[in-house]
Amino acid sequence: MPRESGPGARYLAAMTDLDAYFLRTGYTGSRAPTLETLSGIVLAHTRSIPFENLDVLLGRPILLDPAALLQKLVHDHRGGYCFEQNGLLLHVLEALGFDVVPISARVRIGRPLDVTPPRTHVFLRLEIDGVSWLADVGVGGMSPTAPLRLHTDAPQPTPHETRRIVCEGAMYYHQVLLGADWADVCEFTLETMPLIDREVASWFTSAHPRSHFRNRLLVALAGPPGHRLTVVDKEFSERGPSGVAQVSAIPDDDALLAILRERFGLAFEPGTRFPVLPS
Repeated sequence: MPRESGPGARYLAAMTDLDAYFLRTGYTGSRAPTLETLSGIVLAHTRSIPFENLDVLLGRPILLDPAALLQKLVHDHRGGYCFEQNGLLLHVLEALGFDVVPISARVRIGRPLDVTPPRTHVFLRLEIDGVSWLADVGVGGMSPTAPLRLHTDAPQPTPHETRRIVCEGAMYYHQVLLGADWADVCEFTLETMPLIDREVASWFTSAHPRSHFRNRLLVALAGPPGHRLTVVDKEFSERGPSGVAQVSAIPDDDALLAILRERFGLAFEPGTRFPVLPS
């Protein structure tokens, strides 16, 4: 499988850069390009780097070059959405010697099948010992906390939810088991997504007035096995292994800043205001 060329692998190949990433995520295992390494990195990443669209709401540009991703998500202890999260992971895995490419997708969470969402999602496909695996640390509160094997429709347990990959003709569906029902997370055709396509899709996601990232505040982080933390607009929820979420209202902007800091490790200047929460 051809690997994406560019400065990312060379930039992050320096040991100090990888050390900074692993310090940020708390991963301390092997750096050999194996399934065990990939599994450990994916779990550590999803539990340490929050999914969030806060810079979009603040009107700040979203930059996808390796230096910007490393600065924001690692050194500045921020999060990001799929093009940032999986972009950073792509460069890290390249630097470790994995055979990895970015794959384009359409997010289907909460969308009926008769609606065609934009192709504004990216995740990663890897080849390890002749087997195809998928890694996605950037699909919000549904980010799988383990790699998923591609060419099987069997249920795949993860530290959080059970997943599966279903193939219908040329279309694949990543699904999650919620209670007794399977729900679509995203659909894809295994088409690769080069940087120029990611930049265009990221622009739509961050700048187009119809993008829900422009109109909703979204933050998510995986906790201990089975636990998820999310903020959607004015609500904070904490879901445990039972699947039942404890939801509480966020009364004001200062309370939001406290939740971001204390539960997600996201620090903003006092007085920061996000458009979805009226002052």
